[in-house]
Amino acid sequence: MRWASSTKAQAHFDVPWAAKYVSNNPCIRFIAIDDQKRNLEFPECGPSMVVHISVPFGVKHLEEAKEQVEPIILVKLNKLLPGLPQPDSIKCQKWRYSQTSKKMVLKEIPTESVARPLGRNEVIGLLFRLTIFGAVTYFTIKWMVDAIDPTRKQKMEAQKQAEKLMKQIGVQNVKLSEYEMSIAAHLVDPLTMQITWSDIAGLDEVITELKDTVILPIQKRHLFEGSRLLQPPKGVLLYGPPGCGKTLIAKATAKEAGFRFINLQPSTLTDKWYGESQKLAAAVFSLAIKLQPSIIFIDEIDSFLRSRSSSDHEATAMMKAQFMSLWDGLETDYNCQVIIMGATNRPQDLDSAILRRMPTRFHINQPNVRQREEILKLILDNENVEPTVDFVEIAKETDGFSGSDLRELCRDAALLCVRDFVHNTHANDSLEEDCIRSIQQQDMQKAIQKMRKSKSAGGQSILMHAAMD
Repeated sequence: MRWASSTKAQAHFDVPWAAKYVSNNPCIRFIAIDDQKRNLEFPECGPSMVVHISVPFGVKHLEEAKEQVEPIILVKLNKLLPGLPQPDSIKCQKWRYSQTSKKMVLKEIPTESVARPLGRNEVIGLLFRLTIFGAVTYFTIKWMVDAIDPTRKQKMEAQKQAEKLMKQIGVQNVKLSEYEMSIAAHLVDPLTMQITWSDIAGLDEVITELKDTVILPIQKRHLFEGSRLLQPPKGVLLYGPPGCGKTLIAKATAKEAGFRFINLQPSTLTDKWYGESQKLAAAVFSLAIKLQPSIIFIDEIDSFLRSRSSSDHEATAMMKAQFMSLWDGLETDYNCQVIIMGATNRPQDLDSAILRRMPTRFHINQPNVRQREEILKLILDNENVEPTVDFVEIAKETDGFSGSDLRELCRDAALLCVRDFVHNTHANDSLEEDCIRSIQQQDMQKAIQKMRKSKSAGGQSILMHAAMD
């Protein structure tokens, strides 16, 4: 605050008066710098008060200027006058010294400087402006974050899914990176799988060999610790025509062995940012090692790790090289319990380096007559089937049918029974029987004819399969 005495009043500045005024008003402090940049401090006023006097030119001592100077006191007050704002928010007010009352008197106060309570409309308007400002700021920041990283929402969903799956499989106290979280979203809990060895028919030889070469070295690890030759294979390849049970074998292997199962999708390793695909490929193996024993299953592996050529994109080539290096490279630990299992119906398209890393290969061919008979019996095991149905005859008539074709054949035969029930119900409303008849031999024959027509109309032909020698 500023106090300037009137030039006409010939006011005198008295240091003892100032000290007395400060003693009566301890919240006041006098601060000043004169026109000659000199601070005049008076010990009589105490250490909490600095008095400033604008000394005219030529005057060297305060006593000489006591009758002729005009004192200017800069006052910083907090509670001098009630209703005034804090002194830091007020620029400068004019005060004068009254000779009659012997006290400082406020000469003028700008109306806008006096604090007053806000009205109801002003409070509502202030809250409305603050709300609008907060909403605009929030949505602006959200839009900018989404524009910088368009996949942020998908990453957050993948992280939540990964945390949920990690709890289901009983993994605790394992810290995962951002890239490992993206891969962990594709984890499959073996306990939730419904496929077992008993759900696969006609592939007994393949199942037996898988148990001996893949599962046994891990489950009975203490028996094979002293030998490198008896370690489980790093890679297993299941190849053959589509619909013959390759994926079922992979699921049953993870279920029966109790391995952590990572169903790796090739799209998971692709990213538009340079270098991100290599980091995701590294995260696949780092996650599998943390969760070992584990199986990394790649369905249609030929679309992901096909033969390399000079026409490949640089990012794709680097990602494949990173994947193979981590799979079986210089830093690979031979004691690692991670198995990569791939399934394909085009093994000739796989890179030779990939085939070398998958020494254990199983040719899952189309089922023969005996295998088709076993598959039909397994599919219709819990269905309502007439005892007169000849499975041997049906197996002979379904030459060239895969396991999925046989399942579709049985489904069509069951739908024929449902169709007859619906038609009979509409034709005879008084029909008391409310049950579907059993599957008969003729239903199976009709379904076979339908399947043959659909296969020929679709241009399907029996695939030629060469041995992987």
